Amino acid sequence: MKLDDLKVYNLAMQLGEEVWEIVIKWDYFQKDTVGKQWVKAVDSIAANLSEGSGRYHLKDAKNFNYFARGSLSETKTWLLKAHRRRMITDSQFQNLLVEIDTLGKMLNNYITSFGKRVNPKLESKKAPSTNSTPPSPKPLNHQHINTSTSTQFGYPRVSSRFW
Repeated sequence: MKLDDLKVYNLAMQLGEEVWEIVIKWDYFQKDTVGKQWVKAVDSIAANLSEGSGRYHLKDAKNFNYFARGSLSETKTWLLKAHRRRMITDSQFQNLLVEIDTLGKMLNNYITSFGKRVNPKLESKKAPSTNSTPPSPKPLNHQHINTSTSTQFGYPRVSSRFW
């Protein structure tokens, strides 16, 4: 799927333009303090979605989606500050708040679904799964094994005392 076909990306782009149209009309002090930060935060949402879509590794791409969510949270903070400082109208505040909340839900759904799409070619190459746990590796000489705790995969935790 192309980036331009993603609704979450298009809404992030639209939100960025709406914030820009508000901030561009402010005086110098308002632009220099709240305005620049708000525009950078809102533009980072779409930019991070874009950068993530250009990554070839799933984990890398998903991290950029998390960055986009962080930028959305920052955008909401700057919206609240602009409203409390009477830099935007109540109407602008309500409209942007609805858009941010909608974008947040879309972004969360996108992140949740990200990577769940299975490539059928890779699926056919997978080894049959077994429900048994893999055997624990045998300790090497000079490694101290802490048998009281284990990792999440069932392997004993190796002390880093000699590393």
